[in-house]
Amino acid sequence: MSTPEPESDASERTPLLSPSSDETADDGVISPPTDGLRRVADSLPLSVWLVATIEMCERFAFFGTLGPMQNYIQNPRDDPLRPGGIGLGQAYATMVNQGFLLWCYITPVMGAVVAEQYLGRVKTIIHSATIYICGLTMLFFSSLPVAQDLGVSLPGLLSALFFIGIGTGGIKANVSSLIAEQYTGPKEAKRVLESGEEVIVDRDLTIERIFSTFYLFISIGSFGPLLTTTIEQKHGFSAAFALPILVFLVGFVVILSSKNQYITRPPESSIVFNACHAFWIALKHKGNLDYARPSYLAEAASASASTSELEAESNLPWPDTFIDDLKTALSSCKIFLLYPIYWAAYTQFLTNFISQAATMKTHGIPNDIMPNIDTFSVLLLLPLVDRVIFPFLRRHGLPVRHIDRITLGFILIGTSMLYATFVQRAIYAAPPCYSHPRAPDCLGGKVPNQVSIFVQAPAYILVAASEILASVAGIEYAYTKAPESMKSLVMAVYLSATSAGALLAMTVSPLTVDPLLPWLYVTLGLENFLAGVCFGLFLCELRWVWGLWLVVVSVVVRLEAYDKMKNKHKNVEDDSSRHAISSLNHDANFQRL
Repeated sequence: MSTPEPESDASERTPLLSPSSDETADDGVISPPTDGLRRVADSLPLSVWLVATIEMCERFAFFGTLGPMQNYIQNPRDDPLRPGGIGLGQAYATMVNQGFLLWCYITPVMGAVVAEQYLGRVKTIIHSATIYICGLTMLFFSSLPVAQDLGVSLPGLLSALFFIGIGTGGIKANVSSLIAEQYTGPKEAKRVLESGEEVIVDRDLTIERIFSTFYLFISIGSFGPLLTTTIEQKHGFSAAFALPILVFLVGFVVILSSKNQYITRPPESSIVFNACHAFWIALKHKGNLDYARPSYLAEAASASASTSELEAESNLPWPDTFIDDLKTALSSCKIFLLYPIYWAAYTQFLTNFISQAATMKTHGIPNDIMPNIDTFSVLLLLPLVDRVIFPFLRRHGLPVRHIDRITLGFILIGTSMLYATFVQRAIYAAPPCYSHPRAPDCLGGKVPNQVSIFVQAPAYILVAASEILASVAGIEYAYTKAPESMKSLVMAVYLSATSAGALLAMTVSPLTVDPLLPWLYVTLGLENFLAGVCFGLFLCELRWVWGLWLVVVSVVVRLEAYDKMKNKHKNVEDDSSRHAISSLNHDANFQRL
């Protein structure tokens, strides 16, 4: 006897980011109050500031460590122009860094499981921080000159990155949800300000303010490379890697001393395990999650002649409401399908932008200090957007939806990649080494191409502008759409999109060699423009599967194109390089540099 077919759920028929009667919940729109009162955000509790401080220290350690990493891995110790350590070259350095980012954003899934089923958020953060400190300490010792002389720096580096990745994953999976849980105010409440004005305190605006504050603290912590790269240039890598340990210890002390002050849910059954179990049941029934409802399975088991399997499945450790929450969580995760394209471009400023700066005139400053322009730009633009631009637009009836911010964020980072293409072509057009900068047989690799490093600045500013739109909007959307029981899961999925972006970026690693680098940037730029168009024009009306197909097609097309481009350049690269460098070495003007 066949089992009855459950009714199709409406959420499976609605398009991604489809308009809703409740705009505040679905589109990030704060509807004008019917009574004419102004809506404002509430004041933030102390625990919000404590969690933000912890994350600021963690981000300082993370980015402070990552800042010198490209130079440390790419350049040899005896590099005549830039600081170096291991000397694997740009392509391998980029791949190691992208692999590290991939690992750092896979581990949040494990962090979410541990927090929800075993330890709770606060204890998980504390244990993850302990592992983090171990990884930072291993990195410090492996970077000492004696370790480099013994040849253990590379295995020590890889081991350190493994532990740091576990630590950062456990923290990132829980800290975003933890900070939002600290606010327990109602959806709306009237309040009279000291000025006598009566206003409506809006929970959605308060959550938006919490995440903006959270991101501001993250950006302050992201100034870590400003110090570590300066120390790297003057005192070496071991001193540079020591500073993140000290700063991270400050955050560790903060969470240990205030661990009983946070509002958080106790651990319960793992949402991730239960979700995987529900997905497995759905896969066996043509992808329909309604088959994972205990009530449906119990009814089907009693009506079926063959009940053994159905009876086993009907003893499920969740109620019917779990499936409703899971569907809502899946709906909120659909928006993340195109984020890997965004993060593949975003990670370039931590890797290839640094290598690009190493081929330019740095005017005495470290080449890996330039990413701090992004951090400084975020610190300037984020309060401006949060306190001035968005409130101004709301007052004039022009609320900015999540979809608008994400669309513009994708377009801006695409513009940044296209600008980086222009910079790379300018470098290739400049003497003394033209399309092969820092080549050993071009003045001994001691002279950069004659393009100022500050030409890079607009690319970092565009990345920062995209970051405060697309990245912040993604975090807000994930939290506001996720059911209370699944916030860590949805946040981990959002962070895992970064790991997918790092994996996507690794597919372009064959292009991180001269003279193919312009193709790298133009590809990433055009992909983000296309993704932005999909968000802004099409994705509101199409099913989520189209977003997945765009990512798949992106990977397939780029791999095919890159294979053809490398074959095209393979036969001419050596001859053109020798010809250009030979002619330059006889140029008396550059011999005097």
